[in-house]
Amino acid sequence: MFFWDGVPVIRAENLCYSYNGSVYVLENIDLHITPGEYVSVVGDNGSGKSTLLRLILKFIKPSGGSVSTAARRIGYVPQKKDSADSGFPITVLEMLDSYRRLLGIKERGAAGEMLEKVGMSGEGGSLMGNLSGGQSQKIMIARALLGGPDLLILDEPSTSVDLCSQNEIYGFLKKISQERGITVVSAEHNLDAVIENSTLIYHLRDRRGHLCTPEQYAEEILGRRGAGTED
Repeated sequence: MFFWDGVPVIRAENLCYSYNGSVYVLENIDLHITPGEYVSVVGDNGSGKSTLLRLILKFIKPSGGSVSTAARRIGYVPQKKDSADSGFPITVLEMLDSYRRLLGIKERGAAGEMLEKVGMSGEGGSLMGNLSGGQSQKIMIARALLGGPDLLILDEPSTSVDLCSQNEIYGFLKKISQERGITVVSAEHNLDAVIENSTLIYHLRDRRGHLCTPEQYAEEILGRRGAGTED
């Protein structure tokens, strides 16, 4: 763990946000996330999942209330854009190594070591534009983990990713949260993965949020008794 027990790594109090100054996307959000949790943020399209992440990352300012983090370093994996790397001739290792230098990391082998951790050590010479959806997402996670963040934020990491790669990605995220104490906060639409891997679920609905366990979410909100079984 990177923090004393009980000290929130994310603290939001009465957090509100409006894009136009009148209609709120998020309203009176109270959320405390302790270190080492794997929290999935779920809700319908337009419920404010990505907006909440952007507020935590301080990409946008709250319309009311406050949000703060105690993280020393935050890693971020944005939503995947299919065309993001298709036209730029850069290899996987070149991209990661340039990011390493940008972060001021002196260890020259850091990029290669991170590729190995995400199971992509054989793809260092591949062009980013030639990767599959799952491979590309693993590389983005590797980039986010450079420098040893204590908070990892992801925006719908399974978008455009095949089922096998989804399982590998979620298994890896769960592992680093459990073994390295990294706090993971992920906006999600993949409800099966949410129930299987999260320690907590934050459900956004009608501009407000509700924190619950995966078991509570499966039973109370999805109307199922446990993951994968119907009432």
